[in-house]
Amino acid sequence: MKPEEIRKLEAYFKRNINKEIVVKARPRKDESAEVYLADEFLGVIFRDDEDGELSYNFSMAILDIDL
Repeated sequence: MKPEEIRKLEAYFKRNINKEIVVKARPRKDESAEVYLADEFLGVIFRDDEDGELSYNFSMAILDIDL
C-alpha cells in the first residue's frame, strides 16, 4: 500500500476505534498493511481493488486463550 493510503486507514482506525492504533507497511507486501495497538499486533488490512471498486478488509485472529 502507498504511504498516503496507510495514513488514511490509520486515521480511520484512530477516529472510529482507538486513538492508539498504528498502521504499518508490510515488508515485501504491496497489497496489505499491519495493524497494531501500541506494541501489540492486532491483524492485517488487505486492499481489494476488484471490478473498479476499492475496499479494505481487516482480518484479526482471536485465540481461545485470549478469551
